[in-house]
Amino acid sequence: MSIMRPLKDILSRPRISLAAGTAAILGLAMTSPAIAGNVNITADLGQEVISTKGGKVYLRLSLKALRRESSDRRTPVNVALVLDRSGSMRGRRIEAAREAARQAISRLGRDDYVSLVAYNDGVDVLARAGRLDDHFGLKAKIDRINAGGSTALHAGVSEGGRQVREYYSGRRVNRVILMSDGLANVGPSSPAELAKLGQELGSKGISVTTIGLGLSYNEDLMSRLALASDGNHAFAKTPDDLVEIFDQEFGDTLSIAAQDIEIIIECHEGFRPKRILGREAQIDGNRIKIKLNQLTGGSERYLIVELETESGKPVGTTDVASIDVRYLDLETGGRESVQSQVRSRYSQDDDEAQASINKSVMSQVTAQIATETSERAVKLRDKGDVAGARQLLQENAVYLKKNAEKLGRGEGAAPAASISALGALAKESNDAAASLDEKNWARTRKSMRYQQHKSKRQQTY
Repeated sequence: MSIMRPLKDILSRPRISLAAGTAAILGLAMTSPAIAGNVNITADLGQEVISTKGGKVYLRLSLKALRRESSDRRTPVNVALVLDRSGSMRGRRIEAAREAARQAISRLGRDDYVSLVAYNDGVDVLARAGRLDDHFGLKAKIDRINAGGSTALHAGVSEGGRQVREYYSGRRVNRVILMSDGLANVGPSSPAELAKLGQELGSKGISVTTIGLGLSYNEDLMSRLALASDGNHAFAKTPDDLVEIFDQEFGDTLSIAAQDIEIIIECHEGFRPKRILGREAQIDGNRIKIKLNQLTGGSERYLIVELETESGKPVGTTDVASIDVRYLDLETGGRESVQSQVRSRYSQDDDEAQASINKSVMSQVTAQIATETSERAVKLRDKGDVAGARQLLQENAVYLKKNAEKLGRGEGAAPAASISALGALAKESNDAAASLDEKNWARTRKSMRYQQHKSKRQQTY
């Protein structure tokens, strides 16, 4: 079973003409990014020239928020810490969870709003949502958390969401951070039910970060809850990993630059949207609607749209898509918008089309295709097909290495960071292929789900 795809079958890169929304960007060159407020937006196809024979073409929309120079102007946060204190957390695990929570609180200030929720069979609000004016008092409440009982995870997250809603504001970063080492066994407990909860919170502008500890938690439940709300997900292999992960999560939380991001893509005649790689989206005919909750300063979030092109189109330039992006700029407090028109050119010369590949775009397309293959391998292994999963992962590693070599050299080579990312994915595929036996599968599966989530969201840790 091969997952290889020749690059000539993966079309793309356009030239872009830009029109400003609320930001004044008129007069920029056609290849310049659109800039609204503190966010740069660029749209590229995987290749400048499209074959008149038709086929697939990939559109990449990249959003990057500028990193602020001064940390004293950061956006205030409104966060609920939701901690599992069920019986399996006894000992070193609950100690590490308390220490991670204490460290997190130390990073916050008087402009921030914090709540503390702990759950086992039931849910206790140890500190109701409010302005953080007593670090020592909150840390004392954290120190008194003890472990025992079952795991009412759904109820714990729901209460965390209620606490965040008490002081919800578009001018704050609104987030629930969940830490659990076990399975949800009280109340709603399936991945689908938790994903629905994530969607509900995400629709209200609240993202959920999930941190799984050890080898007993349900990684499908935790990753789907996070992804449905556009939140982060992490796998803490040991209790000692928790403090570092909490530190990285709060670094992400404190650097959010934009949120409530709405993206509308209208595809023109001859370009039919098929899907968004790695993400859920609403596709209605030729119209695509995507929502992102937040964008971290200095980091890139990109979306890959797979389009199907018609054959027999006349040679010459063509409009591909119109893009409208709107979001709340947390530094200015105003909503910004920017629009762009994506164009390309049809040619009967297949060699010309192949030579016009945008290697930067295609390196990211490669990463998303490889992530989908990794997900298929997990499904095979879950069905007991160890040999099939191993073969798929080994082929995936070859695919990644081959494309890293092609896309990382010559004129217009993809950035070194993108090629390095493909190399890391290749190593992860090979490592997973070697660790599919029953003894290692629980750890391997969690690592794979964690890496898949990171790839889909371009998570920074």
